[in-house]
Amino acid sequence: MIEVKDISHTYGLNPTLKNVSLYFEDNKITGIIGANGAGKSTLLAIVSRLLKATSGEVMLDGTSMKKLKNGDIAKKLAILKQFNHINLKLTVRELVSLGRFPHSKGRLNEFDLVKINEALSYMALNDIENQYIDELSGGQKQRAFLAMVIAQDTKYVLLDEPLNNLDLRYASEMMAILRDLVRDYQKTILIVLHDINFAAAYCDQIVAMKDGNIVKVGDVKSVIDKSVIDEVFNHDFKICSIDNQNVIIYHQTTSKKEK
Repeated sequence: MIEVKDISHTYGLNPTLKNVSLYFEDNKITGIIGANGAGKSTLLAIVSRLLKATSGEVMLDGTSMKKLKNGDIAKKLAILKQFNHINLKLTVRELVSLGRFPHSKGRLNEFDLVKINEALSYMALNDIENQYIDELSGGQKQRAFLAMVIAQDTKYVLLDEPLNNLDLRYASEMMAILRDLVRDYQKTILIVLHDINFAAAYCDQIVAMKDGNIVKVGDVKSVIDKSVIDEVFNHDFKICSIDNQNVIIYHQTTSKKEK
């Protein structure tokens, strides 16, 4: 289990996280939602140790991450950032192989190859495994990066807005794959999402944030609630239940300029 204890963070004099405490349940998808600047990506970066907290600590399976070596963390936790820039001419297979580096240190063995092949197959990339990643469509490229994370074979997977720049089809497929990862491999997934309806459809638990604070943590119905969502986004939303699932209906409102 990942537990966050009294985490605070500031950029200069600006607080981005304010004494945040929560835990992420194992074998579930936890969606993190909120407006721009709410602290979502900052929280994810601190949990992955890409960013140092100003105060507080993160516990990984009961041990403070401050006491763990980077190599040990990389065998338990993988992160896919919002922007992935690799300035190397790599094929899909070569990219996926990078996921084994925490285990192999660059010397792939038979077990590493099994994991690489499993990841390529799972993400349906075998037909394009020899293509260069800079030649792929946005959806194919995102699948390749996720395959790299799968090959890393960690219990925890952290994703920062992985649906950005994906059309509706590829975004839906990506979320379905994440659900399958929880079911097939008992992964624990933390994901920052902009689209609240994707969070409602695919997540088990949702963390709603605003101005560096946690507004609400709970199951989908308790968080995708008008009082919570209106507070988080400072807007008047309409929420309906469709097939026993709460969804946000985007309806026309009158802007202040028109009044």
